[in-house]
Amino acid sequence: MFYIKLLVLLSSFTAPEENKKMLFEDAYPLLVGSRAISMGNAYTAVSDDATAGFWNPAGLIQSQGVKIFGMNKFYDRHDYAFDPKGISYGYRSFAVFWGNKIALGNNIKDADYNYYSLAHQIHSHFAVGGSIKFKRKRFVNFYQFFGYDPSYDLAILIKLKSWIKVGMVAQNFPDKNGIQVLTGGIAYQHNNFLFSLDTSLPKKNLYFGFEWAPIPSVHMRLGNSNQKWAVGAGYDRKQIAIDYAWISEEKTKSHFITAEIRI
Repeated sequence: MFYIKLLVLLSSFTAPEENKKMLFEDAYPLLVGSRAISMGNAYTAVSDDATAGFWNPAGLIQSQGVKIFGMNKFYDRHDYAFDPKGISYGYRSFAVFWGNKIALGNNIKDADYNYYSLAHQIHSHFAVGGSIKFKRKRFVNFYQFFGYDPSYDLAILIKLKSWIKVGMVAQNFPDKNGIQVLTGGIAYQHNNFLFSLDTSLPKKNLYFGFEWAPIPSVHMRLGNSNQKWAVGAGYDRKQIAIDYAWISEEKTKSHFITAEIRI
């Protein structure tokens, strides 16, 4: 009953979306990763998989070894197609990441970015990270490892207790000076239940999500991304994770699937 009341309360506080561009057209992580989508894009303090390079690069230190992920919008690609991918490598107190998020569609102009990220664990409870983001030109006959109009993210992740984390990301956008968006998040873990909450300034957007594991390796999810509901499920077993997400967008209902391989 408590969680139902919390869900209703958070929904009532959510502000309407002001930006008419698609969520991913800026150098911003929204809609990257099916797990993040199905948790309402409230992922700043979670960021414990290979998509962390997009969401909160400081979160890359939460895992060791190599992680490779790919994502596909596999249903209703009429308005747009969105297929990000990336690879991360963690060794002791350092981690690195490369990722690309690209979208194609009739009304989409600049939605192709390369991310290069670095993270360092300063203390057992504190990590910092940063990303350099490059726009890429469309329809060229060579692969662009970098691009043009570089911008950056600066991030921290704090583990207050074994069951609660706080994250913050300061984001700079192409052709801009200083910080344009500041996003903060909190993640609370209790047994097989995870709750996450993000908010961003200056627009005061609100994102929240829930994850529940009814049995080991199986996860059910529900989230609200600034008044857009999302649901999903996932299977996580040692060297592989497969996640599904459905989100209600303005013109369509979009379905995504993500696979992550760990080496």
